[in-house]
Amino acid sequence: MTGPAILEARAAAEKAARQSYGRLVAILSARTRDIAASEDALADAFARALERWPADGVPERPEAWLLSVARNRTLDAWRHSRVQDEAAQTLLLVADDAVPDERLRLLFVCAHPAIDPAARAPLMLQTVLGLDAARMAGAFLIAPATLGQRLVRAKARIRAAGIPFEFPRASDLPQRLQDVLDGIYAAYGTGWDEVDGADATQRGLTAEAIDLCRILCSLMPDEPEPLGLLALMLFCESRAAARRSDAGAYVPLDEQDVLRWDTPLREQAERALQHAADMIAAGAYQMEAAIQSAHCARRLGAKVPPHAVLALYDGLIALRPSIGARVGRACALATADGPAEGLRALDAFAPDEIANYQPYWAARAYLLGRTGDPVTARQAYARAAGLSTSPAVRAYLALASSRL
Repeated sequence: MTGPAILEARAAAEKAARQSYGRLVAILSARTRDIAASEDALADAFARALERWPADGVPERPEAWLLSVARNRTLDAWRHSRVQDEAAQTLLLVADDAVPDERLRLLFVCAHPAIDPAARAPLMLQTVLGLDAARMAGAFLIAPATLGQRLVRAKARIRAAGIPFEFPRASDLPQRLQDVLDGIYAAYGTGWDEVDGADATQRGLTAEAIDLCRILCSLMPDEPEPLGLLALMLFCESRAAARRSDAGAYVPLDEQDVLRWDTPLREQAERALQHAADMIAAGAYQMEAAIQSAHCARRLGAKVPPHAVLALYDGLIALRPSIGARVGRACALATADGPAEGLRALDAFAPDEIANYQPYWAARAYLLGRTGDPVTARQAYARAAGLSTSPAVRAYLALASSRL
């Protein structure tokens, strides 16, 4: 085999992993009821591909080839362990029109009430999107080893409890839907944070998350919160091209060139948000989307009263009092009533709650600078920079600190 053939095989395998890992695990798991075994089988299939493809050539449908090899491995395991499973007789090759349903099916399995609530969203990111514990730990403010243990226990629970791989009944939807939405948004956030990273898998998560949410909206047209989440992600995505300057420097929302925003995406977001609002059933994702809509409108020249944004944060916190919402409210309070009021709101946080929460320290640094306390502000900027994994964000914070 030649060097070019090896490189071609590696490139094809990497592309399949980026685009189809979660789909393949979902299809295998839907039949085996064993996520860990499905992941092991798929890992073996990728290893086999790197051995065979340089010599045999990349198959016309790499995903189908990988699924077939992984399927055979799981069938062998069943035979050796004498597992009797009706699903063994119904395994199918990957089909493009079946993929979305299989991905969502697995998301709902990961949201089963028998699984530890803290493990549900990370389990979705690992099984459907192929992320490991080290990549996800920062998003969930937890040590990678602890998160890894949760994931192992969750997969074992699925296997031991015989949790069915099916969409929940209508009466169960409200309980599981929130976790599915949280998993999709966590995927989007992980990809969003990787805008200047080197991991192509994570950078592609934003499109994957939006795609999954669009499918969920079509499958549940009478549910407002999927529309709210879709609107939220589209508002953020519409500004993606403006987040970095031509030189790669970080550009905060208030300094972005609105001409670089994607107008069609922003208009899609507004329509989705309005559609959700028409259902008259408020939800946290709708509130977050409304906040993003207000920020976009303000930057585009609309007169958006600061206290109106503050009221949206109050509504969000009433529905879901997360640390992110509370830090956002403190910033909105600073805009409405002055930086001193915003700092007082930040002072109310418990020390252990914000120790490693980067947005808190960035907001605190900015407000300290506004209130004339440059020494303490520089300390907060240094802490915020130390908690950021983005070189561009760290450079921006260092520059802001140097200007005090």
